[in-house]
Amino acid sequence: MNPRKLAFEVLQKIYAGGQYSNIAVDKALGTAELNENDRGLFTALVMGVVEREITLDHVINALADQPSKIEFDARLILRLGLYQLMFFDRIPEYAAINETVDLCPRRTKGFVNAILRSYLRKKDGIPYPDKDKEPIKHLSVKHSFPELLCERFVQQFGYERASDIFERYNMTPPMTIRINTQKISRNDYALLLDGAGLKYEFAKNAPNGIKIFGSSYSALPGSDEGLFFVQDEASQICVEAMSTKAGDFVIDSCSCPGSKSFGAAINMQNTGKILSCDLHESKLSLVDRGAQRLGIDIISTRRADARTFDVSLYESADVLLCDVPCSGFGVVAKKPEIRYKDISQTDRLPQIQTDILDNVCKYVKVGGVLIYSTCTVFDCENEDIVRQFLERHPEYVAEDFCVGDIRSTDGMLRLSPDIHGTDGFFVSKMRKINRED
Repeated sequence: MNPRKLAFEVLQKIYAGGQYSNIAVDKALGTAELNENDRGLFTALVMGVVEREITLDHVINALADQPSKIEFDARLILRLGLYQLMFFDRIPEYAAINETVDLCPRRTKGFVNAILRSYLRKKDGIPYPDKDKEPIKHLSVKHSFPELLCERFVQQFGYERASDIFERYNMTPPMTIRINTQKISRNDYALLLDGAGLKYEFAKNAPNGIKIFGSSYSALPGSDEGLFFVQDEASQICVEAMSTKAGDFVIDSCSCPGSKSFGAAINMQNTGKILSCDLHESKLSLVDRGAQRLGIDIISTRRADARTFDVSLYESADVLLCDVPCSGFGVVAKKPEIRYKDISQTDRLPQIQTDILDNVCKYVKVGGVLIYSTCTVFDCENEDIVRQFLERHPEYVAEDFCVGDIRSTDGMLRLSPDIHGTDGFFVSKMRKINRED
């Protein structure tokens, strides 16, 4: 299978069919017959074209006489070709152009070829928005983030830091795994990676995490044996903040796909009980299958709306994880199309997050721990939610925590790719000190 042809076909499904890029890539890799190098090229092309859409379209529009008349497939093929010319240095220019033009039907071959060769001649003279005159537009075209989202990031972080965060989001992140220490130690699993000739490093602040570089999931040893599962370092830090121990009763109120439940169960030495809930029953099978593969038998699953009170759970949990639905703007590096989300559609999320937190907090026993977490970076979904919650609920107090070299402030920790090298993530730890009035 030609990796460029496969990339074009998958991009068609993403743009025309609304599939998520990471899901579409995984599905294609599961059936395509590609060697390891071609698998890497295919993945880089798909994720890169989605990631750099705004930048690529800016260049296409600058080079074409009538950009509005470019048909859908031709623009998609041009994005593929330009991405290789602009962001790959290991592919000869002639190969990138010829292989890309071969994807075209006869009627568009000449046009695509002309645009790609025009880029090589004019690339140093293509006009870009001026940083001083049009700072937001400059940021948008440079990093391929919509202008409204750029404005939100600049408002939150300032211009230069927003640019640094976008730069990190546009880098290919390593795959981070959590070792199943019920079956193998991190050091012993590292020996398996050495034997397989894979490049890796230990996660700095997650005691059982390993970052894998330049390799696919299928190349990792011990998957079928349940020796590990995929989990970003930020998510692992969240699990460590939970401080679960053997014999605890833990509720994971919005659990799917289940990695935090798995990590908590392993820290509990597979002793105690975890109730993993989710609004969507169809997703709970992911938790069940994952637990079975890992050899975890203390997790049970239940369909539940986290905004609806369940009297049977009242003051029952030693630890409750409230990992709420959020805008997801902390995981853009892994899911690049999140950047194109209509940001106005996220304005309703703080109320949903508040409703969930106000409900599930009732399930924590006196002396128990409540963890609130998101995979986004904005105050309105993170610190603001927690501060307002603590004002409404005097029965809870913030509790500081330390994981590795990272310490919280006022019981809250925001992780960022430009500082911590992780997903953008937020964790807050609170302890229930007395009953509600």
